[in-house]
Amino acid sequence: MLPKEDILKYAENKEALARVLDRAEQAIRTWEPVATDFLSPPELAEAQAAFSRLTDVHTLASGGYSQAERARLLIARSEIPIEETPVPLAAVSIAGNFLFDTASHRDFLGSLLGTGLVRAKVGDIIVLGERGAQAIVVPELVEFLTTSLTQVRSVPVKTQPIEISELRVREPRRKEMTTVEASMRLDALASAGFGMSRSKMADMITGGDVRVNWKPVTQSSHTVQSGDLIAIRGKGRLEVGEMNITKKQRYRVQLTRLV
Repeated sequence: MLPKEDILKYAENKEALARVLDRAEQAIRTWEPVATDFLSPPELAEAQAAFSRLTDVHTLASGGYSQAERARLLIARSEIPIEETPVPLAAVSIAGNFLFDTASHRDFLGSLLGTGLVRAKVGDIIVLGERGAQAIVVPELVEFLTTSLTQVRSVPVKTQPIEISELRVREPRRKEMTTVEASMRLDALASAGFGMSRSKMADMITGGDVRVNWKPVTQSSHTVQSGDLIAIRGKGRLEVGEMNITKKQRYRVQLTRLV
């Protein structure tokens, strides 16, 4: 069996990682690939880091499309190939007339959870404005949602299954930029990349709204490195690219913002 106590000892997402490890042990015991529930980006990153140190199992992650935030992890014994195995995913359309009663991501999520679902059974939600939304879910709950999810806010909706290929995913816009800073502090690079004042960024960092490589960082002075990913909910992601030292001993950094 897996060294669960050692893996969980310093884990930040202990409960989620413990459930993932239970699934891994099931995959080892049954010799069958096993899928986790949907994992948030921090949970997925921690699980993948843990499995990268193990030789008993290997994994495959998918959330339905390339830039999906929430994903399921397919786990199998190392001897069993899973590269061509589909991760169990399904999608539903939540269609209604939201022209006069606009619904947000939170509204759709709240309605989904209001049917009795737990968050881990729901992946990304793609809001389509006045037309409604699409949601990625575990396949076994599709039939339940078609009869149970009938209203979002004050709007009657029709929930029906769709193919994953029908997801209306917008490719993220990429904005390349270069900034020159006195240091590689998180508040300096994030304020430059997200286009806001350093004091406002510092407040967001201390408030727990900023993640680096999907881990929450609350120190504005945290040192960022090339290859790091900075994420702020609702504002997109910032990739930290190549860094060079100028003649005046400042840091010239390539940044890519994805929104």
